[in-house]
Amino acid sequence: MNLVSRGKGISLLALALFAAALPAHSETAAPLRAPVAKGVYELAFSPSQKALYVATSQSRQSDKGGVVYRLDPQTLAITQAIHNDLKPFGTAINNKTDTLFVGNTLNSAVTAIDVKSGDVKGRVVLDKRQRRENVRPLAPRELAVDENTNTLYVIGVGEDSQIWAVDGDTLAVRHTFTDIGKRATALAVDAAAHRLYTVSGNNELLTFDTASNTLLSRTKLVEEGEHFFLNISLDAATHRAFITDSKQPQLLVVDTQTGKVLQKVEVPKSLAVLFNPQRNEVYVTHREAGEVSVIDAKTWKVLRTIKAPTHPNSLALSPDGQTLYISVKQTSSRKQEATSPDDVLRVAL
Repeated sequence: MNLVSRGKGISLLALALFAAALPAHSETAAPLRAPVAKGVYELAFSPSQKALYVATSQSRQSDKGGVVYRLDPQTLAITQAIHNDLKPFGTAINNKTDTLFVGNTLNSAVTAIDVKSGDVKGRVVLDKRQRRENVRPLAPRELAVDENTNTLYVIGVGEDSQIWAVDGDTLAVRHTFTDIGKRATALAVDAAAHRLYTVSGNNELLTFDTASNTLLSRTKLVEEGEHFFLNISLDAATHRAFITDSKQPQLLVVDTQTGKVLQKVEVPKSLAVLFNPQRNEVYVTHREAGEVSVIDAKTWKVLRTIKAPTHPNSLALSPDGQTLYISVKQTSSRKQEATSPDDVLRVAL
């Protein structure tokens, strides 16, 4: 071999070694996007079925009920459509019983679905009052499951909000938490610690003991400014709650043991929030900004901003914490309904 050929061989070897040292190409640069249906809201992942479930309310004008779609978590292809005579919005899943609960907000009800068969197991109407000019039944919004006790918790939004504790099998109401305050929308449960959390429209963090069904604490989070705290996610291991604010460009980090605000992370006005213990990250949707923030839960730095088409709404994670799912809504109003279906994004983390 002459020196030129030998030099070429060394160069090719060096290039090959350099290429091998580079990290493999990942799909993080191009999230998978798939249209699903009109009125996409919350998501739930079933490990046993290896499926992502999406609650959709369908058209306001032409559809009486709604549909829960089962998606392939890799391709986002629709593999099943579970039709509902009532419109589904919120979701929560008990993976021990393979039961998916969907909140029928407009009817003050919750429907239970067997994810193995897709059959409706039952339904409970939580506020039986008839809507009249001076009576507005409470609207179920967020749902949370305690798998240890097979209890479903449902927040009912109104001027005097309530939380219902519902038996996951019989759908009977076991207990009703009252005196919560106006327009409480957030809900999270720490099953191991027997704790239930919500944030009221009075800017208070409320902590309940689910073993005794008693109120443990009521802490004012902020005193000044306009706020509307929408959702809450927990890092139970370090006693932290992450709370979104739809009125201020910040995410609150709160010590659940003391109620003290530990950090205000500067992000756009927010809607959904989800903590990922596998990666120690927090994900936050910014509906107006059309973005999703990926936040380091140790340094509070925004690691990544995911650009979502139109309005990112709700979040779900794969069981291994390495894939994020985002529901994305099209621009729509009561007067002008969207002409295109809402989407789901699959983002490799």
